[in-house]
Amino acid sequence: MCCCADWVARLARDHAGHLAAVARREGATAIDALDLVQDAFHTFLARPGSDALRDKPDDAARVLAAIVRNAARNARRRHHRARPHVELEEVALPADDTLPDPLEHERLGRCMAKLGDIHRHVITLRVLEELSGDEAASELGVSPNHVAVMLHRARKQLADCMNAA
Repeated sequence: MCCCADWVARLARDHAGHLAAVARREGATAIDALDLVQDAFHTFLARPGSDALRDKPDDAARVLAAIVRNAARNARRRHHRARPHVELEEVALPADDTLPDPLEHERLGRCMAKLGDIHRHVITLRVLEELSGDEAASELGVSPNHVAVMLHRARKQLADCMNAA
């Protein structure tokens, strides 16, 4: 019988309070902190090599703390970027001189067409559909880090193309 459940239970029992405190220090509410800790355990156990830390609970706790800290910071960043929904009737229409230039749209369309399929797909998922890096990674079947690199490269190619035109 696998003792994995015992190891994880002991790790959770010994370190969950500290991990929640880490999330709280990063600005998470008490409820969000518990969710972040639970998600951190899920992420940690899904990582290759997490079993290697079975006999090193302090090292495992440090890895979990880093996961919780980063997740709390990411959640805070998303919260600060979030914009409240406004009813359509409350929005004033912009003056004609503030509307986007149709030529800019055409140029952007041409630049998007020059991107490779994967870069165009990454831009669509991350920028237009506003998926998180993890969601886009799942959709593309790659790691979140790979999505971040591809997004950076795609944005660079778009900027270069837009500036050259």
